[in-house]
Amino acid sequence: MDGRRKIIVAVTGASGSVYARLLCEALSRVAELGEIALIVTGNGRRVAAFEDGDKWLSDSRFTRYDDDDLFAAPASGSASYDAMAVIPCSMGTVGRIASGVSDNLVCRAADVMLKERRRLILVTREAPLSAIHLHNLLRLTEAGAIVCPASPSFYSKPATVEQLCGTIVERVLSLLGVDAPHYEWGAER
Repeated sequence: MDGRRKIIVAVTGASGSVYARLLCEALSRVAELGEIALIVTGNGRRVAAFEDGDKWLSDSRFTRYDDDDLFAAPASGSASYDAMAVIPCSMGTVGRIASGVSDNLVCRAADVMLKERRRLILVTREAPLSAIHLHNLLRLTEAGAIVCPASPSFYSKPATVEQLCGTIVERVLSLLGVDAPHYEWGAER
């Protein structure tokens, strides 16, 4: 192992595939990263194709894993991934992870991150939230996950939808422990 950070990016069927694309593009520019595992659910692929085109899902920098492959490296704590982002994260995925239901690779990899006390970031995309959603999010936060709702900021005065969504991606990169350019309050870009 070369000592470089290993990251998992999981894409579920929630709306907001632009967040996943922007994160993958940013990660692909970070030379200091080791493996970047990419897991996309079936619905994640369909939503990405509908919302954003899905050509970005085949970036050669990523190791692709099928969501039904529970024998893949991200399913094991011994694979030693450092962090995982589920972006966008559906409430169905939140519910399965919160309940310990590891019926696909996304949920199993998230379960591994929690049990190994590694960084798990859930970029949730749902509004409004029901009491069930809130309870599940609380359970996951108590278990060590970081819930980062896809609620972009306006401080940087974004001019495009991609710049607006980029405010969340910058935050996710920071939460993953990846050093990348980002907006800082009071600093000029």
